Amino acid sequence: MDFSLTSPAFAEGGQIPTEHGCDGGDSPIPLRWSGTPDGTSELALVMDDPDARGFVHWVVTGIPASVSELGAGGLPAGAREGRNDFGRTGYGGPCPPSGSHRYTATLYALSEGLDLPADSTANAFRSAASGKILAEARLSGTYARR
Repeated sequence: MDFSLTSPAFAEGGQIPTEHGCDGGDSPIPLRWSGTPDGTSELALVMDDPDARGFVHWVVTGIPASVSELGAGGLPAGAREGRNDFGRTGYGGPCPPSGSHRYTATLYALSEGLDLPADSTANAFRSAASGKILAEARLSGTYARR
């Protein structure tokens, strides 16, 4: 089974609903995945905007390998949100300055736990994860402000 990432809020390449953007409710995008590889110790998520030089909107580390979704109910035990490029810890929804931008959520299956502190940045995660990534799953969507 392939490692895959989906959302009940939008299809791959589709429009991200306003409730998940900065000019809507700014609520985290619900995500689901399947096919977590054997040997996965933990999962991590980075959501960024490739049209804005990789501006980071969400970092979550320490997701237990037994978990298969992130939703409105908060983070699973052990998971920690990192610092986004808005300068705060947690989710910061899509917020393009003009036009429509693409947003990509990447879920990483890791061979070892990273034990990163809460408020770690995406760069800190990428550095710590080097050589420990078993697989990646991606979901992309677009967003234009109202």
